[in-house]
Amino acid sequence: MQPANAVHLSPLTPVAFLERTAAIFPHRPAVVDGDRRMTWAELRERSRRLAVALQQEGIGHGDRVAVLCPNTAEILEAHFGVPWSGGVLVAVNTRLMADEIAYILGHSGATLLIVDPALAHLVEDCGIRTIIAGDGYEGLLASARDGDPEPRLVTEDDTISINYTSGTTGRPKGVMYTHRGAYLNALAEMHHARLDSSSVYLWTLPMFHCNGWCFPWAVTAAGATHVCLRQVDPGRIWRLFGEERVSHFNGAPTVLVMLATDPAARAVDPPIQVTTAAAPPSPTVIARMESLGFSINHVYGLTETYGPITICEWHPEWDAHDAPERARLRSRQGVAMLGADPIRVVDDEMRDVPRDGQTMGEVVMRGNNVMKGYFDDEEATRTAFRGGWFHSGDLGVMHPDGYIELRDRAKDIIISGGENVSTIEVEQVLLRHPDVLEVAVTAMPSEKWGERPIAFVTLCDGGAVGERELIAFARESLPGFKAPDAVRFGPLPKTSTGKVKKYELRERARTGATEGSDPPVAPDNATTTASGNGSPGTSRPDRPPT
Repeated sequence: MQPANAVHLSPLTPVAFLERTAAIFPHRPAVVDGDRRMTWAELRERSRRLAVALQQEGIGHGDRVAVLCPNTAEILEAHFGVPWSGGVLVAVNTRLMADEIAYILGHSGATLLIVDPALAHLVEDCGIRTIIAGDGYEGLLASARDGDPEPRLVTEDDTISINYTSGTTGRPKGVMYTHRGAYLNALAEMHHARLDSSSVYLWTLPMFHCNGWCFPWAVTAAGATHVCLRQVDPGRIWRLFGEERVSHFNGAPTVLVMLATDPAARAVDPPIQVTTAAAPPSPTVIARMESLGFSINHVYGLTETYGPITICEWHPEWDAHDAPERARLRSRQGVAMLGADPIRVVDDEMRDVPRDGQTMGEVVMRGNNVMKGYFDDEEATRTAFRGGWFHSGDLGVMHPDGYIELRDRAKDIIISGGENVSTIEVEQVLLRHPDVLEVAVTAMPSEKWGERPIAFVTLCDGGAVGERELIAFARESLPGFKAPDAVRFGPLPKTSTGKVKKYELRERARTGATEGSDPPVAPDNATTTASGNGSPGTSRPDRPPT
């Protein structure tokens, strides 16, 4: 609690961004949602009405309000109206099944739900007060009395939202964000994405995912224009680029792949700023997007870090490098974003690994961009915060210049004959092949070595490389124990946020339920090595092929 009448303090909350922008740019365009358009004054008024109406509905300080909507004006308004009311926003993944949604509503203790009509069938028996977007939602806003909502913010450390993890290894956990963290992260995003009042931001990234990486608040802070998009449709995105003069969008590399390979792809002018996260885009896709006039920011983060927490901060002198070297530099996860504490890579004893770009450790972080904790799960919070840092579960290296580079999830490392194989390292090599569009590498069982790498590959249009040729290509850059023993071709399974479902591929590899063209290539029988855990040139009969 701040001191009473403290002139030098006011609690940080991203709701303040809407107040400021609406005061400065009341008549400028704030939201484009299909045929609907509204100014900043109108967005502020609708958010005010939502906040007041929620209070009239009995929403108190800390009560959870769930929203199940695609990227529409309603979920954008909820990012301001819900916290303005004193409530906590729970933006629910629109691609979940009914039982998964029911779990999130129950676990979060949500007392009211706003749902898009197209998704209402998923929550018919949810047991809580439900408002259907459209007539029901408009009626809710119309019921609001005049005047601003009653102030409910106690401290800037109040929870502003709960975001549920993907839950691929069990029930999802509720990640708590604070007003302070959301405010600071939004300002950092605004800075790094170079948003200003002339920007036009297209909502390709779901707002339910880490609160859209805090961009509902960042775009608003900048006074830019939100262009809503219900679903990713490459043809429609290309049309909106021209019709709305889009200057910015965010998304996983899979979105870039879809845009780069769409028949409507064409050069853009002026350039469009793209912020992308998850696995780095392939050099082929980076080169294609840059040739079309896109400028790419590569960031890294987790739900637990408000979305992005690092950025591959670009050095102008790197422009002089050739395309492969630029792609290599851009693929690194980089350094802490503005407002975040420095990122560390540590060993099992929490000691920093050498800055040699080779020694792997776990990526850990702390500070303003880290979650408050997991909702109603003290044990998971203690585990995640052990040693006073948030443990990401990601393995990486620290380069001499202080830039981190991910090598794998701890659970994804392949242990082959006692050697650690980074799936990301293998993927990056395979992505250099001009016929390869996307790739994911995981472990398949090996009677002799325990595990061996297998690659799942999507080819570019017209790509014709076969399994044997691709394995040989990998062996040109990798020691044999890191090169895949098998390649399977076809589309990669994706999560609702565009990440590859590695767990599904691991299961395919474990059960042999894979599809491919050529038979697996038998591994070499050589046992000498010039890298890895053994001494250079030593015979290691217990190690995988080199």
